[in-house]
Amino acid sequence: MSRITPAGIQPVLIALGANLPDRGTPPSETLLEALATLTRAAPGFRVLRQSRLYRTPCFPPGAGPDYFNAAAALQGPEEPEALLDLLHRIEASHGRRRETRWGMRTLDLDLLAMGQTVLPDAETHGAWRRLDPMQQARAAPDRLILPHPRMQDRAFVLVPLREIAPDWVHPVLKLSVAQMCDALPAEARAEVVPL
Repeated sequence: MSRITPAGIQPVLIALGANLPDRGTPPSETLLEALATLTRAAPGFRVLRQSRLYRTPCFPPGAGPDYFNAAAALQGPEEPEALLDLLHRIEASHGRRRETRWGMRTLDLDLLAMGQTVLPDAETHGAWRRLDPMQQARAAPDRLILPHPRMQDRAFVLVPLREIAPDWVHPVLKLSVAQMCDALPAEARAEVVPL
């Protein structure tokens, strides 16, 4: 397995997305600014690797402008709830409003994984991972679920993540990022286009 972090340090994997400008700043620039803000706001955090930017069509088709997506591998303190809180504060500083689930946004920072950590436990993770799409659109967990329960279903997450962490293995599914990405329909992967 190739390493993206020094021996003994677990990677923090995040996905970035945006499809609305933030006070005139294009979404593609907002993603880069968010990574810079994260490393300034959290002493000890550093970006180990970041993917290129990708363009992904808004879903459903015609519902809004295309998204810009990326992924990053970070090294830093391993306090999941504190990191999630920091990601939410950075989103808010870029105009993110949590009004519509899966709606258009100025910035979305998803905590995908922290090494091999499973939170809160494998049973709860499995229940959220198995929710059907209609329930996913209506329900949101009241606590942090790691790894992200829908990462294996999303080309806009896995295609950029494959660029920086193809060998990271999902601790519950026991599949690498490359394997999860390859399991997606070819047409879904083809929609995620590098810039």
